[in-house]
Amino acid sequence: MTQPFVHPYIPNTAPESRAAMLAAVGAASVDEFYADVPESLRLGRPLDLPAPFVAEQDLARHVRGLLAKNRSTQERLSFLGAGTYNHYVPAVVDEVIGRSEFLTAYAGEPYEDHGRFQALFQYQSLMAELLEMDVVNVPTYDGYQATATGLTMSGRITGRSRVLVASDVLPAKLAKVHDYVRAHLTLEHVPTAGGTADVTAITAALGDDVAAVWIETPSATGAVEAALQQIADAAHAAGAVVVVGTDPIGYGVLTPPALHGADIVTGDIQSLGLHQWFGGAHGGFIAVHDDTRFVMEMPSRLFGLESTDVPGEYGFGDVAYDRTSFAHREEGKEWVGTAAALWGIAAGVYLALMGPEGMAELGETLLARTRYAQQALTAIPGVTLDDDAVHLREFTVTLPVPASEVIRSLREKGIEPGVAVGEHRLLVCVTEMTTQPDIDTLASALAAVTAPAFAEEQN
Repeated sequence: MTQPFVHPYIPNTAPESRAAMLAAVGAASVDEFYADVPESLRLGRPLDLPAPFVAEQDLARHVRGLLAKNRSTQERLSFLGAGTYNHYVPAVVDEVIGRSEFLTAYAGEPYEDHGRFQALFQYQSLMAELLEMDVVNVPTYDGYQATATGLTMSGRITGRSRVLVASDVLPAKLAKVHDYVRAHLTLEHVPTAGGTADVTAITAALGDDVAAVWIETPSATGAVEAALQQIADAAHAAGAVVVVGTDPIGYGVLTPPALHGADIVTGDIQSLGLHQWFGGAHGGFIAVHDDTRFVMEMPSRLFGLESTDVPGEYGFGDVAYDRTSFAHREEGKEWVGTAAALWGIAAGVYLALMGPEGMAELGETLLARTRYAQQALTAIPGVTLDDDAVHLREFTVTLPVPASEVIRSLREKGIEPGVAVGEHRLLVCVTEMTTQPDIDTLASALAAVTAPAFAEEQN
């Protein structure tokens, strides 16, 4: 990683240039820059790269060979979710964002605007309507960053440093949020009860040092939080902020968190017209009420109607720009870099196409198919549902055989049954793309794997 290498076209790789840069920042070696990276995560050896290719076509052939090993969820019967979901993307979404004035814009912000600012303003407006909030930002990198920023905002607003984690959070999300906030906030997990938040335990844990109560709904297991208003009332009584991490896909039928006391609502827009691909296109949203205390702590960009240099003329542009690190540079409250603006335009097109009725029908479909899948799988002897909460799109079951064995066996049949979240626990995801026959196919294949083991247990 730190072995000297002088690149023929990059002057600052020369030893004297490297030495000058290290001296300027007060570091003895490049290794000091990686002090916070645990040894267990370091490679400790050179990358295993092939020998240099002589011609471009050789490199192209090599890369094509690597890509050919991928299998998309369009090729297999998939019940994979856990943060990246296989929802239908209308053709017009790809058509619009494939236009050159959108696709080629760095951060959605070209030197000349041909409708990008207006498109993003309309995305913000549609998201605000869906979430019953007043102010929504231009998308951040992803939902993980959005939630981490929402929590960081709560620390600045309250001047406190403890955060109560009231829900089951995706491990990857929890890890990234922890990395982002650890310099300023301490995350304290309050164990859930029956798949959702334990209101009594949360109330007992509240104190005058709590900056926020962080709730995920749907949670990492797809459980919809039923006691959000109670939690919000208790948090507000203690002077804490309520930060909700969510997926907006269900708010055509579910009550938005803002109407149950949420102060800051965050999440990812991948479900709204963005493909699952091989890890998904992701963009994060942060939504708040029209309250100066909250709006002015948002580090992300906001687009709206602004006056121009011509008296009486208005156009779409930055609102309250002075909040951002672009304005304050190193004095900024929180750094904000490249936004995922293209995905915001995609989500805006998706929401405009769906409309209120479309989102309502989608939400009803997701709830119905989730429940059907729960019933179909738990009808298999030995397979049990892990909780009785209302679930949207995802749920977990406990199996009589190791989850890894089920995944391996069904994968051989062209089925991705879900994600192992424990030795015998499987996280299963269904969307509007998952038909009733698809669910029946999964149940039949799962029964074939688990039946012998369950019969042996009974004997």
